[in-house]
Amino acid sequence: MTIQKDKTLPFGAILGFAPGNVPAYSSDYDSVDPKLLPNRHDFFNHVDAIYTGYKWQCVEFARRWLLLNKGYVFDDISMAYDIFRLTSVKKVSDNSLLPLTAFANGSQRHPEPGCMLIWNEGGEFQVTGHVAIITDVYPDRICVAEQNVHHQPWIKGHHYARELPAKIDDDGGYWIQCSFPDASVLGWMIQTDDKTYSAELPPTDSSLFHIQLKEVNASKVSKRNWLNLANPDEAAYYTKMHGAHLSSNEEDQYRYFVISHSANQELKRATNELHRMFMHATDHVLHNEQLLERFNLPKVLWPRIQQSWDNRRNQLITGRFDFCLREDGLKVYEYNCDSASCYMECGKIQGKWAKHYHCNEGEDPGKSLQEKLTQAWKHSGVDGLLHIMVGHDDEELYHALYIQQTIRNAGINSKLIYGTNGLQWGDALAVLDADGQAIRWVWKTWAWETALDQLRDELDEEGNMPTETRRQRPPKLMDVLLHPETLVFEPLWTLIPSNKAILPVLWELFPKHPYLLESHYELDDAMQQSGYVIKPIVGRCGHNISIMGKNNIPLSSTEGKFDKHDQVYQVLFPLPDIGGHRVQLATFSTSGIYAGAGVRTDKSLIVTGESDLMPLRVLEDSQFLQGRNK
Repeated sequence: MTIQKDKTLPFGAILGFAPGNVPAYSSDYDSVDPKLLPNRHDFFNHVDAIYTGYKWQCVEFARRWLLLNKGYVFDDISMAYDIFRLTSVKKVSDNSLLPLTAFANGSQRHPEPGCMLIWNEGGEFQVTGHVAIITDVYPDRICVAEQNVHHQPWIKGHHYARELPAKIDDDGGYWIQCSFPDASVLGWMIQTDDKTYSAELPPTDSSLFHIQLKEVNASKVSKRNWLNLANPDEAAYYTKMHGAHLSSNEEDQYRYFVISHSANQELKRATNELHRMFMHATDHVLHNEQLLERFNLPKVLWPRIQQSWDNRRNQLITGRFDFCLREDGLKVYEYNCDSASCYMECGKIQGKWAKHYHCNEGEDPGKSLQEKLTQAWKHSGVDGLLHIMVGHDDEELYHALYIQQTIRNAGINSKLIYGTNGLQWGDALAVLDADGQAIRWVWKTWAWETALDQLRDELDEEGNMPTETRRQRPPKLMDVLLHPETLVFEPLWTLIPSNKAILPVLWELFPKHPYLLESHYELDDAMQQSGYVIKPIVGRCGHNISIMGKNNIPLSSTEGKFDKHDQVYQVLFPLPDIGGHRVQLATFSTSGIYAGAGVRTDKSLIVTGESDLMPLRVLEDSQFLQGRNK
């Protein structure tokens, strides 16, 4: 040990400085001053708007040290031992992925200064495991810097917290002894693509990827309303649903779906990794005009989209991934990061449903979504009045009112605009709201494509926009969203990852990636033999989708207004049938990071905007398997 055992420092005091002059802080939570840290939000730590973790836990230190010294961070995992299963880190400067490789304790690939040391759960590190940064490596010992083990200062002149005994065996394997007799070291994580001597992780039990359908005891449930109609968002939701419901089907009022902890962890990993993959693909598209042509975006906007990407790539608030989870794998269908819906259902309604219906088993996977949205808004950069622009749709209204509450919680003033009636022209083609206030910051439920359709209608034969004619008509949505001085959430660049034309790009960049489905711009023979899905590159709510089985046999299709758009072809990976429900899981992100999960169901193979929503719960693996075996 190199700590000073006789001196305990209060929470937040500096214990010492690791290489790179990165401070480690005391995590003595018993000494927290509630006046300085009155709520959970105050325990979230950020460095230059990058979330590093919960003050001052071991994961927070590891992520902050890597950020400041290496320029990359790893996923916001639930437990420290989960780091050992990660396969990549994110380079903050450009959101690119760098390979991360695990080496088990005793590996012939020895640890290196700057790599992470991971402990398993158990003993001293019960439930969570532990992570530290290795600062020095010797044949007989290593030195580590860390938080949340001791609250004593490091010995003066040392850039590490403690030393651990080590030994090299006859085969060259490097073994580290844990200083706590009831804890064990899993191994170390090195940022490298060289997998020589890397750890072979045991596969997850495939039965943990099953989805269970359960039902509460209806006789114990009160028939009274369980929504607070004094809250505008809940009142709007109540009006839309004609009562306090989550499922719109009477026979499903008491039913809910359950997934395992391991499945939820996989959803979390997939969400974080796929976001970075989509960002990498977006950058690739914006540097390849031939690919950009595939997205059918007005060329007059190409420079604006590139500028939006260059300036605002980290200013994303919401996003939703649609997944198919089956025992043979987890696959993503698409990424809705332009105007993602269902946040209120995940972040508020399913939790209220569980409380009213006495559904106490497991956890609500959306319980922290509202809190994380608030944090995203706090780091959004909005420094003026934020206008919330909502289309003429009751679902959009309650969704907007829910988001407005998170905006308000972040200390940002906002104002709701329902439709575009009352908008006025101001100076220099600025758009004013009905009260004459200039619109400079916008969050919208409208899809960017709605504004683009208006733009296409007004472009001249050369593809340019004749600005002198604008004042001859009232302002449109396009005039607000495309004004050069208006900053919109979600940013203009989200037109790229939300467009289905990006799916073949992802497959080309990350071929055979376990979360991706093979996708192409042209239909090939292999797809025709196995089955495929036809998707318009621009579409919403599951419209204009066709599912074809083996040898081009039609299985299902939907109508809509996107039939004239170009299409992509995706290999068929049908949703599982759980009790007569085709079940699609959705994960919700804030600032590109997993923040919650929910479920949509349909009797058909295609989930649309009219498909039903039902509650989702997450059970510990052992409890989940017990429930399945009943």
